[in-house]
Amino acid sequence: MNHPQEMYQYHTWATYTILGRIQELPDSVLHQEVNSSFPTIAHALSHMYAVDQMWYLVLTGVSMPEALQMCMPRNEELYDSVEDYGQRYAELSEQYTTWFQDHIDLEQTILLDNPFAGIRDTSLAEIVFHLINHGTYHRGNISTMLRQLGHASIMNDYSLFWYAKPAID
Repeated sequence: MNHPQEMYQYHTWATYTILGRIQELPDSVLHQEVNSSFPTIAHALSHMYAVDQMWYLVLTGVSMPEALQMCMPRNEELYDSVEDYGQRYAELSEQYTTWFQDHIDLEQTILLDNPFAGIRDTSLAEIVFHLINHGTYHRGNISTMLRQLGHASIMNDYSLFWYAKPAID
């Protein structure tokens, strides 16, 4: 397994970890308004999911402007339950897993036309690392939102993942 793939596994594990914590709380927490980066935890989760989908499309050959146009409206698609988010993340994670199996050379570059920053040659690994960094940032937002709503969050640091993942022979 390569390092970007392991980091993606961490990203998936950390997302499921925070979803598991939210699932332990009253159902209302998902849609309870809070004065933070997002109006609700559901909004934060929808944003993370939309961006994960967008980067998947870019990795599979869709231009970034087209992928943004397809996925950014999904920021506003709020799901009713944590289970709904978990199901969607599981489906997307399976797509990424298949993608990783088909891409051995993650140092391969593509011409990324980022409407926010310009055009540059970008390796597939850089895109994967950005995706993971983006998720980490927003899981931190969700942890803060949970605290603002009077609930503890849960550790989902990469160093904890080292101990939580199954040993590889």
